[in-house]
Amino acid sequence: MLQPVVRRTWAPRGQTPVQHSWDRHDRLSVITALALAPRRRRLGLYWHGQRQNIHGEHVVAFLKRLRRAIRRRWVLIWDRWSVHRSKLVRKYLEEQADRIHVEWLPAYAPELNPSEQVWNHAKYSDLPNFIPHDCDHLCQEVDASLAHQRRQPHLLGSFFKTAELKL
Repeated sequence: MLQPVVRRTWAPRGQTPVQHSWDRHDRLSVITALALAPRRRRLGLYWHGQRQNIHGEHVVAFLKRLRRAIRRRWVLIWDRWSVHRSKLVRKYLEEQADRIHVEWLPAYAPELNPSEQVWNHAKYSDLPNFIPHDCDHLCQEVDASLAHQRRQPHLLGSFFKTAELKL
């Protein structure tokens, strides 16, 4: 995400906008979860960002934070990313089988994953043509985008509808 998502924009006639960016090798990895409380029909958005690739131990730490936030038994709907299927994650989920039930999305079906819609909105609506100065700047803007989405339950609900998952 350190390279800008280029979108069409407006500019005065004859003044083509130019974006200056360069190849970067630093990174920001973010894991997200959309939560739905079925009885109250409340939606929530949780995320965690870090400066390195996400591995199994990071996923387990994120799941532990979710367990503290969501105290009841819950269903985890996941894509088939290799980190989600790592031994460490599987072991944790087996230990938590009485609290966390896992349902797997079909392989190669990002259109069924509501979390993908979170990222589509962040990239194409909140942060198009955005060129960060550094990883800290990117992290601030991504956090701001996700925090803004978190405060819009109708938007989070639309991510489930786009994925054709019934609420």
